[in-house]
Amino acid sequence: MESTGYTALSRLSGLKREMQVIANNIANANTTGFRQEGIIFSEYVQKADDGANVSMSAARVRNTSFEQGTLQQTNGQFDLAIEGDGFFLIGTPNGERVTRAGSFTPSAAGTLVTADGYDVLDEGGAPLFVPPDASDLAFAADGTMSSNGVPLGRIGVVRPVDSLQMVREGGVMFRSESGFEPVEEPRVIQGFVESSNVNPILQISRMVEVQRAYEMGQSFLDKEDERIRSALNAMIK
Repeated sequence: MESTGYTALSRLSGLKREMQVIANNIANANTTGFRQEGIIFSEYVQKADDGANVSMSAARVRNTSFEQGTLQQTNGQFDLAIEGDGFFLIGTPNGERVTRAGSFTPSAAGTLVTADGYDVLDEGGAPLFVPPDASDLAFAADGTMSSNGVPLGRIGVVRPVDSLQMVREGGVMFRSESGFEPVEEPRVIQGFVESSNVNPILQISRMVEVQRAYEMGQSFLDKEDERIRSALNAMIK
């Protein structure tokens, strides 16, 4: 294959990845706490079969937007949202994770859990216990959980030590290779959840742009194929 073909194919491969990311964003436009992703394109040089250096494109890096989503009032006793910086600390079989999806519920074991059944952790990294008879449970702005004015624990609100090392897991959960540190002055709001930060209109517009760019790349490959065929036929004759 000539260098033009390699270049075009690398571009089409990247556009296909971006289309998959956009489709996933749109599918999660109504998912609580979801953070939309984007694709970062970069250039790299590759040796072609003829030994020439070919400039190609790569789309291997996914960029996550941590922009604040809209806070939606639910009046749920265990629905929590974070305004500003921070994530809820979650305990999973694979270690500590964080999320902005604050739709929690008490488990049969008496601990506060996520929709997937993972324990919500306190500031010390232990599961947060919810007394079964606490009908007037309240969460203060700093995350302190109390009943009848008596503090019962404080929900863990943390941030990654290095935000560039955040890796998405399970749609709305993230892990950080650098670990987490507590947010000094968190702002937790009870009775609210944070909606997805996906803008469906912008995502659909971008999907149309990517589709047109992909069709243009396919058209280029078709014309390049016709050119090579014509050159071979001319040589045979």
